[in-house]
Amino acid sequence: MEGAQILEVAVAAPLMGLFDYLPPPAMAFELLPGMRVRVPFGKGTRVGLLMGLKAGSTVPEGKLRQALAVLDAEPLLPGDLRRLLSWASAYYQHPPGEVLAAALPKALREGREPTRRRKLKTPPAAAAELASADVPPVLTNEQGRAVAAVNAAAGFRCFLLDGVTGSGKTEVYLRCIQERLNAGQQSLVLVPEIGLTPQLLERFRRRFPVPMAVLHSGLADGERLRAWTAARDGTARIVIGTRSAIFTPLKHPGLLVVDEEHDASYKQQDGFRYSARDLAVWRARELGIPLVLGSATPALESVENAQSGRYERLVLAERAGTAGQPTAHLIDMRTHQPRDGLTQPLLAAIRRHLAADGQVLIFLNRRGYAPTLVCVGCGTVISCDRCDARMVLHQQRGRVTCHHCGSDRAAPEDCPACHAELRAVGQGTERLEQALAREFPAQAMERIDRDTTRRRGEIERRLERVHSLKARLLLGTQMLTKGHDFPGVTLVGIVDVDQGLFGTDFRSAERLAQTFIQVAGRAGRADRPGEVYLQTLFPDHPLLRVLLADGYGAFATLALAERQQAGWPPWSSLALLRAEATERPLVFSFLESAAALARTALPPGLRVLGPAPAPMERRSGRYRGQLLLQADARRVLQRFLPDFRAALTALPTQRRVRWSMDVDPSELF
Repeated sequence: MEGAQILEVAVAAPLMGLFDYLPPPAMAFELLPGMRVRVPFGKGTRVGLLMGLKAGSTVPEGKLRQALAVLDAEPLLPGDLRRLLSWASAYYQHPPGEVLAAALPKALREGREPTRRRKLKTPPAAAAELASADVPPVLTNEQGRAVAAVNAAAGFRCFLLDGVTGSGKTEVYLRCIQERLNAGQQSLVLVPEIGLTPQLLERFRRRFPVPMAVLHSGLADGERLRAWTAARDGTARIVIGTRSAIFTPLKHPGLLVVDEEHDASYKQQDGFRYSARDLAVWRARELGIPLVLGSATPALESVENAQSGRYERLVLAERAGTAGQPTAHLIDMRTHQPRDGLTQPLLAAIRRHLAADGQVLIFLNRRGYAPTLVCVGCGTVISCDRCDARMVLHQQRGRVTCHHCGSDRAAPEDCPACHAELRAVGQGTERLEQALAREFPAQAMERIDRDTTRRRGEIERRLERVHSLKARLLLGTQMLTKGHDFPGVTLVGIVDVDQGLFGTDFRSAERLAQTFIQVAGRAGRADRPGEVYLQTLFPDHPLLRVLLADGYGAFATLALAERQQAGWPPWSSLALLRAEATERPLVFSFLESAAALARTALPPGLRVLGPAPAPMERRSGRYRGQLLLQADARRVLQRFLPDFRAALTALPTQRRVRWSMDVDPSELF
């Protein structure tokens, strides 16, 4: 075997490390990293990616198997993406083959050839300067400074575009993308939700007469492959996508943009648990191009990075055009008792704005009719049989549903324990819709939540009715807070602002502040003044007072100081070991063994917290627990994790549980 060429192949399997193979028997071209190879694996075959070549192997010569075929005439993935995938595998402690699987369209993972693109309706402009199809607005001074800073960047620089809602962050993106188009380069824009993609794409298409590619989980396999190929071969000059689009190859990379960079949707919550925002920073640095992170409510980690000088902060403190900041009012629900979730002061404000031909947005981040069904006789609460959670009543369907595991059954007519009456307690968007229809029967209304937008194209249809002013009442959940622009909305009503005031997670206050600012920012974005009404049982809560009086920036300063005192990120680095099983003792037997294992080799600056039950201990019929590793410095945690993870695989108890490692968890449950 001396002098033989050994292939290092990433194969989708739950094992850390690459697999060694001998070259295939016949090759028509040179083997290069980035090509796909078909290899024998177990009793079958798999498609893997060639990550490297070496002269020898630690596998005994007689056990080395031969690759069956090379599937590409040239590398499918460029070097920067292979380095990104290798780094991400090591950082997030996830098998490299499964990391690769997350980066490739399904068709390529199955061994199909990259498709040739269809004939594009809008060819690339031949001239050096690209003519805009849509006339750009005049930039504000703040927008102009931001655009100039990004366009002047030579090589990698990370910019935090910290702009209040309605300040024109998207226009900054468009001007910076125009500069890259003029230079013959591509731009990749990440958005947090599929629902934002059509709206953003339409605005981009009005501005730029160039081919674009869209990548998100709602695409059919063929559509995704065509978009991926168009980005890889440079045909698509602009690529817009959700989380996984960070792995899209770019032939002429020039700019990365992460819109709503604070959004939790950028963190994958199962399998390969990566942060697309954080990988965007790594990839932009590797490519030597600028990155723009935009938000009206930046993550506290991003705020601290800007304060420490790692990011350059670009501030848009004023709304674009003639729009001003909305006026906020607190409604004390101890004084004003709500009926079906609505207080009289809020109803009066709705009537006033509708009479003035304004649009009204009512926000409640809870879908369904009511979150609880309780017996008036014995107090029994209708709960999920598989989760530590209550069933949510969906009255229109006559069903009760668990919003955690998806269990669904007919709503009971009476108490299963004593047959007394069941009462719906609390509000969901379905109940609120009925209440608003009763109060405003002549007004057309659109409800936008997961229940009403399941069908393909439904969210676009409903948003069109809102934008065309056919519907003046708009009701919905957090789906409405993620960057949507509603110029006609003059009033925003937040029905229950208290949901996040007393959360157990250390990020609860940050999430509530972001939601409040994002929802409130939908009001008064055109030339009419906006108002925001907040219903609360805690009008004197310090978080609400700071947000109302001084805004998100003041909140972020206070919250960062509290995080520093408590030692939470960004002042520490976390990894969460999760475990679940059908029997509770199995979970804690494994986690206690893991904790003992960690403490035997604990370096200075690293702490083991737990094990402890997950906040919702039983979900989908499985018991869940967790062990938290907290390090004073990221490098301490990263040095510890590889050996710790390898040692976990040798524990006898690990075979009887399903476990995972979550590095930089966004939620501690």
